[in-house]
Amino acid sequence: MSSLVWVEIERNAPEHNLLEIRRCAAEGTKLCAVVKSNAYGHGVSHITRLLPSAHWFAVNSLEEGLELKRFGVQKPVLILGHVPLSRLSEAVNAGLRITVFNRDTIDAIEALPSRREPARVHLEIETGTARQGVLPEDVVPFIEYTASKKSVLLEGVSTHFANIEDTLNHEYAERQLSIFTQTMDRIRGLGMDPPVVHTACSAAAILFPKTHFTMLRTGIGLYGLWPSRETYLSARMERSCIPALKPVLSWKTRIVQLKDLPAGSFVGYGCTYRVMRKTRLAVLPVGYADGYDRAFGNIAYVLVRGRRAPVIGRVCMNHCMIDVTDIRGVKLEDEVVLLGKSKEETLAAEKLAEWAGTINYEIVARISPLLERKVV
Repeated sequence: MSSLVWVEIERNAPEHNLLEIRRCAAEGTKLCAVVKSNAYGHGVSHITRLLPSAHWFAVNSLEEGLELKRFGVQKPVLILGHVPLSRLSEAVNAGLRITVFNRDTIDAIEALPSRREPARVHLEIETGTARQGVLPEDVVPFIEYTASKKSVLLEGVSTHFANIEDTLNHEYAERQLSIFTQTMDRIRGLGMDPPVVHTACSAAAILFPKTHFTMLRTGIGLYGLWPSRETYLSARMERSCIPALKPVLSWKTRIVQLKDLPAGSFVGYGCTYRVMRKTRLAVLPVGYADGYDRAFGNIAYVLVRGRRAPVIGRVCMNHCMIDVTDIRGVKLEDEVVLLGKSKEETLAAEKLAEWAGTINYEIVARISPLLERKVV
């Protein structure tokens, strides 16, 4: 991809954020840094090196887990998603922890050539997200089946909350937690007490200490982004521990052309924008192929020399155009901030999410993994 578009990672911010969230938990609670999807778009090879306090890492896929091992990560790595049955041997041989919710996975592990140590697995309980997980009524037979296999060791148990971020009413999350704790009681009633129990995403880690158990599973907060406005408001209203989060990522590009358009000129595909005055236009080499949403056309702005410059016309695959008429001294290859800070102006992921009709998670996660990430 173009060297004219890049991402900057603030060196100290990830560790700062992790410790701020850790401050909200009881002493001894372990920290699992969720670095799936290229560390939420931030660059997994950089982020893992910037988190010395993380006890565990979590990824979504086998490929991501193997990638961390190639980076030399020695700490436990948990795969949250399904591992193909045909590739379970790769996961087991690499020492990756496997999330299980299908008996077929247990059978496939048991069928692997014998090893000195059993494969360490984490059972995910379905408590109300209707996604991955074993239904509560099926957990006991699933646990008994797993315990009968010599090649499998139940190391952990988890669940995931469905409605804890986007609401000020947390009754549903409380219901999920109740289902989980009741199910854990049944598991312990079988004489089993898995050492790693984790349910707390960033929002739960901040709002509900009783979800912390033995490990926090921190995702979006690690990157200095609040899970939602509602999470922040809930924390303020309930006087919860409020971590001082610092955004980790800035996204930048450079101006590749400047031109003066006469009044009445159309800009971009579909002629969706027409300038009503003589306009100084700048072309940027970034578009939706880089993750800069097509919806930003005629809505968003970027930052040039600490000033706001509107995005005019449709965002193209590899380009977009901005109006710099009212910004003095703009030159070819001037730096442009797509997300981040320029002098006194800040453009947050939440603002881009508002323009695109989505959430801050998607804004950063969709930034092309091909773009260079620089630690600054």
